[in-house]
Amino acid sequence: MKYINEVEINFPRDRVLELLDNPDNMKHWQPGLISYEILSETPGSTGSKMKLRYKMGKREIEMIETMTNKDLPAQYDLTYQTRGVFNRVSNRFVTIPDQKTKWIAENEFKFSGIMMKIFAILMPFSFKKQSQLYLDKFKEFAETAGKPRNQK
Repeated sequence: MKYINEVEINFPRDRVLELLDNPDNMKHWQPGLISYEILSETPGSTGSKMKLRYKMGKREIEMIETMTNKDLPAQYDLTYQTRGVFNRVSNRFVTIPDQKTKWIAENEFKFSGIMMKIFAILMPFSFKKQSQLYLDKFKEFAETAGKPRNQK
């Protein structure tokens, strides 16, 4: 399953990337995030890994995030793996007029296990909706709490 989500953020690209590249900020825009653990000696670089734990409904989900390509300021590619699901995300950041940034996220999901395959067939919209929620929450975070203290 493949799809694209995007959002316009009322912030310049360099500031958007600064906020996005700080894992401590994830708690502000990733609903359900319980914790993260950096697994690599050089966090934030191509090949680095992080363990993420989320609460989704009554379940806790653990996944491994791997940075597959970090070519900032233009591109930031990651994979996420958890039981039954592999997700590849290619993120692009485009400068648009008036000091704004367009974040374009191309998602590709692959499923193993009969239950995940059935869920993906019956409810594909739920994956796209969840991905869009993260982009929208990041936009909200960046445009409010992400501003420097002296900026109104």
